[in-house]
Amino acid sequence: MNERLNMSNSFEVLQNKYVGTGHSDMTKWEWGTNIQRDTLASNVGHKSRLVYMAVAQNESIFRTKFNFITVI
Repeated sequence: MNERLNMSNSFEVLQNKYVGTGHSDMTKWEWGTNIQRDTLASNVGHKSRLVYMAVAQNESIFRTKFNFITVI
């Protein structure tokens, strides 16, 4: 029992320490929205990934970046 309590406490500490891990009351929809937002922000932040996405969509880099930012 004590081991399970320690594991629960350490999980709560990790959730408080790292913002993206969520919390115990987070719904599946909120979690999915956070994942999507983080992915789009990462694509915008990494130039090579942004260029890859622009070429794959046959659009300009700035249009692709604008589309990613407006979805967020």
